[in-house]
Amino acid sequence: MSDVNVLPELKQLIGAMLFVSKQPLTLTTMRRALQQVAEKEGGAARDFAKATEADLGVALEALKVEMESRNLGFHVTEVAHGFKLENDVNCGPWLRQLLEKGRAAHLSRPALETLAIVAYRQPCTRAEIEAVRGVAVDSLIHNLLELQLVKVVGRSELPGKPWQYGTTQAFLEHFGLRAIDDLPGVEELRRMEAEQIKRRETAKVEAAVAEEAPSGIETEAAGAAPETVAVSGQSVDEDVESETGTGLESEDAVIKEEAAQREEAGAGPDDEAVHAEEGEGGAVVPKEDDEDADDEDDEDDDEDDEDDDDEDDEEDAKDVKKRGKK
Repeated sequence: MSDVNVLPELKQLIGAMLFVSKQPLTLTTMRRALQQVAEKEGGAARDFAKATEADLGVALEALKVEMESRNLGFHVTEVAHGFKLENDVNCGPWLRQLLEKGRAAHLSRPALETLAIVAYRQPCTRAEIEAVRGVAVDSLIHNLLELQLVKVVGRSELPGKPWQYGTTQAFLEHFGLRAIDDLPGVEELRRMEAEQIKRRETAKVEAAVAEEAPSGIETEAAGAAPETVAVSGQSVDEDVESETGTGLESEDAVIKEEAAQREEAGAGPDDEAVHAEEGEGGAVVPKEDDEDADDEDDEDDDEDDEDDDDEDDEEDAKDVKKRGKK
């Protein structure tokens, strides 16, 4: 290394190491590489050999923040007990087209079940896996070994010393786990399963309600129309009856008032009588009796008697004057 060359920063070295490595790198591996270069090259490279794992962690965090802020299309991620560079998820379709990878490989449900048994019960034998699944798993184990998701980790002490299987680092990388301890526990799996079941039931209920809603609305509308007509008819009848009753009561009040006025004027009940007969529509119409004509004749006779009395008075006055002269 020449002294005239500008030394890179620590985060630059870490970024370059992650870029060329095909496997996740741990802080210990990166620190070992810095120390080996310092021993071999000497000079200014010895300054990087003094960096501790804590210094490397700070530089790595600064690199992660800088890469995320610049939107470079890839980022630093922690996986399988180490760190590596990964492309952003939203760039996947273009990368698959460029590398001619086609569709992403997916594990079948039986393969996932077998892999889960190995992950949670490792190390385990083929007989133990079959006891859990209830079916033969020879072909599934073979496929998982070819995908490097499962590996042979030893032999069991059981008779025949069968092979024992466990997960690999590729398994952690495939599922984005830092360590096998990051697998969800039994309680968490039960909670997740309960949430999935609840979501499915809620979706079914919403779908059923959505299907029944239109027919239910039409039925309610059809049943509400006759009730509205009946109520309307009832209200109309009540209005007619109330108006008729009000008219009769007002006419009765007028007749009673006229009778009271006659009594106050001095006319007795025998002087005149008022009869009512019901007309069309239930209206009450007052009608004078034949006695009204007799009353008029009596009044005329009274006037004639008064005239006769006046004439007699005048004659008496004349006789008195004559007597006075004599």
